[in-house]
Amino acid sequence: MNITQRILLTGALAAIMSGCATAPETIDELQTARAVVPQVEASPRAGVAATYIAEARKSLDRANRLADGGGDLEDIQHEATLATLNAQIANEKILAAQAREEIDKGTAERQAVLIESREREAQRRAAQADLARQQADEASQRAKSLEEELAALKAKPTPRGMVLTLGDVLFDTGQATLKPGAYPTIEKVASVLKAESDRRITIEGHTDSVGTDEFNQSLSQRRAAAVETALLERGVASNQITAMGKGESFPVASNDNVGGRQQNRRVELIFANEGSQVASDVD
Repeated sequence: MNITQRILLTGALAAIMSGCATAPETIDELQTARAVVPQVEASPRAGVAATYIAEARKSLDRANRLADGGGDLEDIQHEATLATLNAQIANEKILAAQAREEIDKGTAERQAVLIESREREAQRRAAQADLARQQADEASQRAKSLEEELAALKAKPTPRGMVLTLGDVLFDTGQATLKPGAYPTIEKVASVLKAESDRRITIEGHTDSVGTDEFNQSLSQRRAAAVETALLERGVASNQITAMGKGESFPVASNDNVGGRQQNRRVELIFANEGSQVASDVD
């Protein structure tokens, strides 16, 4: 073997020995650790896993130093594996923290929605209460105004409501035709009823005891109907009016004298109290 061959062999052996003494160019465990550790370090929630991230960094740094210095492969793999495991634990803690934040956020949002809903409901109820008070005040004012108007017409309060009496002088004798003198009162009554569309009125015709029961019943009914017709013609709604004849059954004075019989010949307009039954139902 000449000198040239000896030198080449020595170089080849040196290359072989060098390859055996140094770590491989690519170590899978190290590459994995180098990828995952920086990721968890960069997380905005890294603080929740600071201890594990710190341990992962230490192990990765040791693995890098061993790899750069030609250290033992198993030692490099061990440190790299420790780095990856600590990084994985840190990542799980970060994910758990993120999940808790999402839950808390969802709970807070639900709470906010619930509070907003309750506030809207409270506002709605307050508005309803205000409206109810306003309506009650208006109804009270309307009732007061009605009582004043009826009082001006000389209506009298009774358990059945305010009663306005149209005397016999407003009709022709023995007839059911209203005389002109009745219409000013009819106009005022119609005005009251149209202003109070929920107000009900009962019209009752009455007679004295002169004549047959059949005639008196018919006359009282026709006189009540005449007043009803006059009110309808002036725009009062039909569902506000009930008209009936009572004949001679309900005298307010004695039929034994002229004055008493005149009082008994009458038409009564009964304005039912609010919330009560129709006046005629009370008889």
